[in-house]
Amino acid sequence: MKKVVVIGGGTGQSVILRGLKNIEGIKLHTIVTVADDGGSTGRLRENYRMPAMGDIRNVMVALAESETLLSSLMDFRFEGDGDVAGHNLGNLLLTALTQISGNFLEAIQTFSRVLRVKGEIIPSTTQIVNLIAIMEDGTKVRGESNIPKFHNRIERVYYQEHVYATRRAVSVIESADYIIFGIGSLYTSIMPNIIIPEIKSALKKTKAKKIYFCNAMTQPGETDNFTMEDHVEAIEKHSFKGIIDTVVTHNNILYDEVLEKYKQEKSFPIWIGQKEHDYDLIKSDLLKFDDGLIRHDSGKIKETFEEILDMKE
Repeated sequence: MKKVVVIGGGTGQSVILRGLKNIEGIKLHTIVTVADDGGSTGRLRENYRMPAMGDIRNVMVALAESETLLSSLMDFRFEGDGDVAGHNLGNLLLTALTQISGNFLEAIQTFSRVLRVKGEIIPSTTQIVNLIAIMEDGTKVRGESNIPKFHNRIERVYYQEHVYATRRAVSVIESADYIIFGIGSLYTSIMPNIIIPEIKSALKKTKAKKIYFCNAMTQPGETDNFTMEDHVEAIEKHSFKGIIDTVVTHNNILYDEVLEKYKQEKSFPIWIGQKEHDYDLIKSDLLKFDDGLIRHDSGKIKETFEEILDMKE
């Protein structure tokens, strides 16, 4: 049985996990950032002095064995003007479990059993962390939720405090057969995990094949004007040269009428800028188009990764 570790956060990580959880013959682990400080997650983090749980909630729902009423309710957001307005029910439940058990990791494990999660969910750290970005012009932006608001090229992201990885995160990376860096926000989903020193060391030590699923479109405020190579270079800059063995990118046709909608949001296709690379490049049918939106398809990601598993054999 092959051990597969997915590193990231946000909705992109959930899309990958929804596909991978249905592959036979793999043992799935996912390492999730807790750097989120916005919305419901940010309020609970501030009020109860606990790590951010929003991305972990998303991953739990994605890895749930089936779409039950409870898994659907996890994403329910309260409306109105009351104390719970704006909160996700799943965030409140995770907060309650943490308060009851006194342990964030135990709360995750307990809820994972309730949802019959297909895989192991591991926060990259259990500390309350504050992500900081330095822009190319020297501007400092504090807080994961604030970084995309500054339409400036990011030089690097880092933590002001010393952050320690969870032991389990380090362990699964070192023993993995495959490590996947997911689609989604490059600087606020992937980087918050790999800049933790113990995780960076484990990634350098592991013999796992490391795969990066590249985004289809640039993200305003984070990856403006980025090529595929720029994404890989940014990951290397925050970790080490050669961290990526294989890049997987889409080969779908992006039609002008769809791109025009994204152009209005200052989001553009991510192109391949060079002919030769130090890593393998796989182009595959990965996307779906829903109501004019470009999205990665979980089923197609599953098929592509199954092909990678067969290639390794």
